Amino acid sequence: MGEFKVGDIVIRKSYGGDIYFKIIQINKSLEKGQIYILKGTNVRLVADSLGSDLEKPSLDRISSNEEIFNNKVNAAIRKALIARKSSKKVAFRASTILRSESEETSGRPGKVLHIDGDEEYLNVCLKGYSKLKIDCVGKFVPEVKQMEVVKEILEEYRPDILVLTGHDGMIKGTQNVKSLDSYRNSRYFIEAVKKAREYEKSYDDLIIFAGACQSFYEALIDSGANYASSPGRVLIHAMDPVLVCEKVAFSSIGKLVSPQEIMENTITGSKGIGGLETRGKYRELSPVSNLSDG
Repeated sequence: MGEFKVGDIVIRKSYGGDIYFKIIQINKSLEKGQIYILKGTNVRLVADSLGSDLEKPSLDRISSNEEIFNNKVNAAIRKALIARKSSKKVAFRASTILRSESEETSGRPGKVLHIDGDEEYLNVCLKGYSKLKIDCVGKFVPEVKQMEVVKEILEEYRPDILVLTGHDGMIKGTQNVKSLDSYRNSRYFIEAVKKAREYEKSYDDLIIFAGACQSFYEALIDSGANYASSPGRVLIHAMDPVLVCEKVAFSSIGKLVSPQEIMENTITGSKGIGGLETRGKYRELSPVSNLSDG
């Protein structure tokens, strides 16, 4: 199986080539030969495969898959920005009794600390935060290490919203969805959430999103996350954590954001993301000073 190497883009024939992966590691087994460790190019999934089940798609197919991914991301960002603009107009009309229509308004959205076990996905997300005008600090920390550093990083940056993500997945052949042993990295996200809750117990003062593809959703919520993946044990989109943050960061501090509103803002929807009713993080400022220097 020497035709495959680290960095190759591949699909799995037994799954109908539904997901595109990058080979990130090659392990050797005395019984099975070479085992390829795969990372989803657009979904937060790590898997393994024998070379006999892998196939290299054509460059045209890879390009088409990337275009589909980019189109989904751009459409989700446009949708979020349109919804944000619309909500601000509604809020302005509702409050004109308190100020004139000509008065400028602005505000402070919630700040995000995004800790990611995948540096490539982190960079994709940081571009998304930038397009959505969200103040975000990103840190690349492998999933297994996140519990060790999360409190220290929280103390340094003091965010309003914390994201703990990376890669996960149910281990092939497992049947018990209620066992931590069935998941690749869920236990590390759970422990990191618990450490974050030691730092801040209030679900409104620190809002936490945790998990990745097929993560142990119920255990993540029980450990202290406001939002988590994946209720349906499905693959989540790489940008879903960003879109969760956008909705919370730009919803008024006086508004309780329903789980349904959060799900509607994501690409994967209710099978991929769920959570608790949570207060928004946007604080309006009025008036805005228009004084210039000098």
